[in-house]
This record gives sequence, C-alpha cells and structure tokens, in this order.
Amino acid sequence: MDLFQSAFVYLLAAVVAVPIAKRLGLGSVLGYLIAGIVIGPMLGFVGSEAEEVKHFAEFGVVMMLFLVGLELQPAILWRMRNKLIGLGGLQVLITTGAFTAVALMFGQVWQSALAIGMTLALSSTAIVLQTLNEKGLMASPGGQSSFSVLLFQDIAVIPMLAVMPLLAVVGFHHGDASGGHGSGGALSNLPGWLQTLAILGVISAIIIGGRYLIRPVFRFIAAARLREVFTAAALLLVVGIALLMDTVGLSPALGTFVAGVVLSDSEYRHELESDIDPFKGLLLGLFFISVGAGIDFGLIFGSPATIFGLALAVMAIKFAILFFLSKVFRIPKGENWLFALGLAQAGEFAFVLFGFAQSAGAVPTDTIRVLTLVVAITMLLTPLLFIFYDKVIAPRAAVLSPRDADDIDEKGTVVVAGVGRFGQVTTRLLLSNGYKVVILDYDPEMTEALRRIGLKTYYGDASRPDLLHAAGLDDAKMFVAAMDDKEQQVIVVDHVARTYPHCKIIARAYDRHHAYELYEAGAHVVERETFEAALNLGKQALIELGEHPFQAELKAKAFRRHDKETMRQLHENWKDGGVDQSYIENLKARGDQLYSVMRLDSESREEDLARAWVPAPKSDALADLLIEKGKVKDKGET
Repeated sequence: MDLFQSAFVYLLAAVVAVPIAKRLGLGSVLGYLIAGIVIGPMLGFVGSEAEEVKHFAEFGVVMMLFLVGLELQPAILWRMRNKLIGLGGLQVLITTGAFTAVALMFGQVWQSALAIGMTLALSSTAIVLQTLNEKGLMASPGGQSSFSVLLFQDIAVIPMLAVMPLLAVVGFHHGDASGGHGSGGALSNLPGWLQTLAILGVISAIIIGGRYLIRPVFRFIAAARLREVFTAAALLLVVGIALLMDTVGLSPALGTFVAGVVLSDSEYRHELESDIDPFKGLLLGLFFISVGAGIDFGLIFGSPATIFGLALAVMAIKFAILFFLSKVFRIPKGENWLFALGLAQAGEFAFVLFGFAQSAGAVPTDTIRVLTLVVAITMLLTPLLFIFYDKVIAPRAAVLSPRDADDIDEKGTVVVAGVGRFGQVTTRLLLSNGYKVVILDYDPEMTEALRRIGLKTYYGDASRPDLLHAAGLDDAKMFVAAMDDKEQQVIVVDHVARTYPHCKIIARAYDRHHAYELYEAGAHVVERETFEAALNLGKQALIELGEHPFQAELKAKAFRRHDKETMRQLHENWKDGGVDQSYIENLKARGDQLYSVMRLDSESREEDLARAWVPAPKSDALADLLIEKGKVKDKGET
C-alpha cells in the first residue's frame, strides 16, 4: 500500500471511529484502538507497515512530554519532589521486584526475569495523560499522583536501557530490534566515562540553550510575523532535541520534557503550545491506531486463555501495588482508585525495552512475542478501566462524601474558594461593599452554617475545573483562594492563572515559602494567614512591656515594611523552587538590618510628627509621647 492509500485508511478510520466512541462515552483513546483493530486484524487494510507507523507515531509521546514540560515551572517540579521520587521510585522498585519474582516462578533465568520486571513496571504515559486531560482530571490528587509516577518512569527508562546489554544470556538470539530508537550509536564505541560526559554535556546544552539561546531565536522569528515559520521553528526545536537525545542513547521524551520545563516561563510558552498541540494529538492518535492494528489475533486465538490470563495478571499485580502505595501516601478516597486503575497497564516504552532486550539477548524471542501482545492488550483494556472508574467508582466515592457538589445557579464579580476562619473575613468585607460574590467551600457543616446566617455558600471541591467554570470565572474579575490544603491551593491558583488569565488572583498563604509558591503559580496578591494577627499581637506585647501605644504602632509599621521588602528580595533567591546559600545569606543580612531600620524609622517618624503637629486634633496619647521625648514641656504646648 502506497503512502496516500495508507494515509487515507488511517485518517478515515480515525474520523469515523473516534466521534462514535466519544458519543458512546468510550473516550478517544479506545476509539483509536478500535479503529486500528478494524483496519488491521479484522479487515486487513493495513499490515506490515503498522509497526513502522507505530515507531514514527511514538514521536507524539515526545511532543506530549514537551507540552507537559511547558506547563511545569521549576518551582512546581520542586513541590512535586516527594511524590516524584518517593511515590514514583517506590512504584518502579516494588513493581520491578514483583514481576521479576513472578518471571522466576515461570522458569525464566534471573537476567530475563529482571529485564521483564523492569519493562512491565512502566505504564502508558500516552494513554493515561491523554485520558486525564480529556476528562479534566489532571489537576485532581489522583491525576497529580499519576503524573508524578509517569514522569519518574520516563526518567527510569534511561538506566533500564543502559542495563539491558548487561543482562545478555548465552544462547539467546541477538538481532537488530531496537524498536526504532537509537541505542547510543554515536557514542557506543567510546569509553564509559566519555559517554557519561557526553550525556551530561547534551543535557547541559539543552538547559543552557533553552534559557539563553532559544529565546532570542524565537524573538527574531516572531519579528517576521509569519505564523508558519514560527510553527516550523517550534517543530524544529522538538525534533532537534529528540534527535540529539536519541544520538546519545537517552529518551527523546525526557529531553523534550527538560526543554519544556526550561521554556515554561518563556513569553513564547502559549504560542509554542498552540503550534505543537495539533501535531501531538494527531501523532498520538496515529500511535494508538497502530497499536490496535499490530495486535496478532492469530497468536491470541492459538492460546487465548494464556494471553488474556497474563494480561489480567499483569494489571491485577500492578493495581494491587499502586493501591497499596496510594494508602501509604494518603491519596484521598476515590482518587486512589483513579490512581491505581489508571496506571495498571503496561506502557508504550515496553515495545522499546523489549526490542533492546531482544537485540541484547536478554529475553528469548518467543517470550517477547507473547509479552508484547500482553502489553498491547493491557493498553487496550485501560480505557475500559477509566470507564469503570467514571461509572462505578466515582459515583460511589461521591456517595461516601457528605453530598454531591451543589449546582451553581448564579455568577458574580468575585469567586471565593474557601470560607474558613480566613476566607470569611475577606468575603464579609467584599459583600458589605456591594460586590457580588460566589462562595465555594468543601466543608458541608461550614456551608450549612453560613447559609443559616444568610451567607449563600455552594458546597463543592474548588480543585475541580468544571466547578470553577460553573462558578463563572469566565466573566469574574477576581478569584480569592483561601483553601486550607496548601498543595491544592497552589494547584488551583496555577489552573486559574493559566485558564483565566484575565482574572486577578488573591491568595491566602500558610507561610513565607508557601507565598513564594503561590506567586510562582500566578497569584497577583498573597497574604500570609497569620502575619497580620501575629504582628498585632507583637504590637500589644510592646505596649504591655511599657512602650507607648503610638511608638508601638510606628514600630509595627516599620516591621511590616521591612518584612515585605524582605519577601521581595528573598523571592528572587527562591525562584528555582528551594532555599540555597544565597537565600540564607540574604535572610541573615536582612535580619541584621531589622533592628537599626526599625529604630531609625520610628525616630524619624517622631521628628516629622513633632514638627508637623498642629493644635486642632488633640490627642492625650501623642501629647504624652512628645513630653516623654522632650519635644514639648507640657500638654499646653501641644
């Protein structure tokens, strides 16, 4: 079949099958997989070229990781470090150990068992992220946990590829089965230490080039005002990085992800997203179709019980491990089912790793044929697991919660998320000044209590994008984030900043570092929840210790100004998402300045007030202070 005929068949299958699948509630991924099965094994319209198409379409995964990187600023990645390393690392280690043990039980030698265990530990980045984004679940706790694990898995592919040649078994077939991916060809003849230096150099070049070189290039291209040239440059960037990573034997997806993170705070981020997203969607669809078209039904019909039994066993083992980890890391009820069901399949990198295992002689060819088919079936079943979650688990999880989210039947100028002890004060001030406010809170008792006193409040989880949309953020002028959960607060602020850029965001912070995170996420104004109360208490303490009330007020104001300036300066040292030596040194320096700044500031204020004071607004407190400081002799002079 020539190029145009193949393109026509693939496109026709997608155009027909996907809308029908979406209409039936099956999701686009299952639609693509079914389309591939129909045009491949069932009707035979495509055949041997399906494997080549799949290798080409895997570039859609590379583009997807680039777009994911564009959404993740370094501060957000730093915030995810516990789940990324802890949850992701434990998932890969425990799952690898479990499948290695099972493979040993089935008579595999330890080298083959370990190769199989590492490969089956991975899940499908393409299917899971595509489905989570499609269903609007990416910002949920289950979605965020799934993304952390998938990102760690993509990073773990690198050492797995390096280990495969070390697991070679004498007598197994060696061949060229790289799966269409490079294996470090340009560096394969170099010493190990030189390969390591080259790899580190490539990653450094991507980071440095993304920060200092790519932006001027895009600025120059944008000045030409030719949209197609900018699109070509965006594709050139992704293809070039993927080619560079492939040359040194690393994951192209990881390289483009790093580039995306580096460019996440670039002024061209949104333009890059809009240019690359259509290509990503089309290539991912092509990848899913090729997976469906490549299923060997002859092998399935030869031993259906064995194939489907292995596929179900793989998914059951992974589900059990993921569900256990969800308990350890305290993923909320309902969300833990989304996390465990969503990642229970094997992933597209299994095709690559099994190819390397075959070429390295680590796993027998017959075993790889069976396991490759098992991987494809687990991917085919995954959309059904998401449907099971939507139809069965999610409604029951909602029943377990106090009640369903309220239907929001009004819109306002301001949307407030969270009306606890902090949000109530802000809300009452806005309402008393005549502003129309839509209030959301996830505490049913608080919601009912506020309604009883006449403050209309809607029950619902403000981290749900659909609820924020229903609250009227499309037209609202301001969003007030006053939620109790620190991590959810940052996620919601980031979502609102990206989705509703016209909306001013005012956020309540737990402490100084949380304030930095909220600023990085897109908040315009951040107030620490205990700062003003603590400052007022400190002022009262000065008074009780003998300070004059007016002098205590001056010192509190000086402290407030100094602290806000310190916040601004330290934020510049914190921008990479953590506390480094420059942050600590600056913090110490600002602390040393505080005593003298407050003393000089309060004295200068006293002098100004003494010179400017006129008799009309008499004040005994001020008169006492001026007498105490020797500015006047008695109250008559004031």
